[in-house]
Amino acid sequence: MGKTMPREIDARLNERLATRGFRFTPQREHVYAVLLRKRDHPTAEEVFIRAKREIPDISMATVYNCLDALVECGLARQVTLERGATRFCPNMREHCHFYCDECESVFDIELPAELGIALPKGYRAERYDIAIHGRCPACANGKRNAAKS
Repeated sequence: MGKTMPREIDARLNERLATRGFRFTPQREHVYAVLLRKRDHPTAEEVFIRAKREIPDISMATVYNCLDALVECGLARQVTLERGATRFCPNMREHCHFYCDECESVFDIELPAELGIALPKGYRAERYDIAIHGRCPACANGKRNAAKS
């Protein structure tokens, strides 16, 4: 099946799947490896295209099922920006996303330890879904369009 994951990542995947009642499968391992290999917040369709390069007979339904299992096990999170397709992110640390409105790339932005967001009394934040919109450095400097010409 091509590239294998390092043992510690493979063991973490197996442990997380087992604790949530999922079986470890080569397809789940491969979809997780696809997410880890290029952390560009791919859509399910992009994951499918990448996975198919090494497992030609993998189906779109299998990729969706694998992604659902990874999200449910806490190994990936769904990122929904505007009305676009859901994207998937294997970075499980608290962070926000910067969405370039010009090239449509998504970048992880680390959050400070204390956000300073005042919540009403009794409320407790468990995770954040923050999206920042703008232009990435390449688009802001006109370099991305120049490279396309």
